[in-house]
Amino acid sequence: MSDYVLSCCSTVDLSREHLASRDIPCVFFHYFLDEKEYMDDLGQTMPLDKFYKAMTDGAMTRTAQVNISEYLDFFTPFLEQGKDILHLTLSSGISGTYNSASNAAAIARERFPDRKIYIVDSLAASSGYGLLMDALADRRDKGMDIDSLRDWAEENKLRLHHWFFSTDLTFFVRGGRISKAAGVFGGALKICPLMNVDFQGRLIPREKIRTKPKVIRAIVDKMEKCADKGLGYDGKCYISNSACLADAQEVARLVEERFPKLNGKVLINDIGTVIGAHTGPGTVALFFWGKKRVD
Repeated sequence: MSDYVLSCCSTVDLSREHLASRDIPCVFFHYFLDEKEYMDDLGQTMPLDKFYKAMTDGAMTRTAQVNISEYLDFFTPFLEQGKDILHLTLSSGISGTYNSASNAAAIARERFPDRKIYIVDSLAASSGYGLLMDALADRRDKGMDIDSLRDWAEENKLRLHHWFFSTDLTFFVRGGRISKAAGVFGGALKICPLMNVDFQGRLIPREKIRTKPKVIRAIVDKMEKCADKGLGYDGKCYISNSACLADAQEVARLVEERFPKLNGKVLINDIGTVIGAHTGPGTVALFFWGKKRVD
């Protein structure tokens, strides 16, 4: 057993069972439905189908990051057990939680001067963040020490690729990410934005593609272009989706067909309440290892 804790935030969009099996504790974000606050506890308090139905029925959503006090409460029991901590946060390009975690770590170091507490900005989100955590857990389980693992995370996190598309622009309009006019126009033309996470961990629109079948093919084309070894990619591939499982399954089918050396089947996860509060239903995201993100 390692002498340190590898931990993350609930925005990794992996199941509670998956995280438990990898011995990765997580700290929970918060979200609001029509101003009622909930814990982002991986679908335990509110099943995700109920959450997305509420959004479809018109519920307003917003989210709240983990604050300094919550991080301290999360870190302290591990430190009291004599454990060091390596914690990876949701991308700073999406949330301010990295700063909160770093401030909490500074306070914790004063209380536990003999302990190592490392905070790493994952520059990742959703199950891409989850894929990074799994890669770190693999190395921890093989005996990598905390300093080497922190260095590996910093050196390799930009090799993790995230590609997203959405077939429903409603919630991008509602959240102010696109104008109402652009949303109406895009909806009429059946435009599905294709986006990715850039080198600063921000979600960036890249292409406007008409129709769902075309954007499904396009996202797999991006994997062929960007993945390690191209069609010879032999790493893991994760997908997450927000209440559009059939679309995620079609992307997975194409990936498994096109990349015969893939390490196992594509793992399909749900987009959780925090990321989903901003995307709404109808979003599919594809994650894999590839060339370092430079733009």
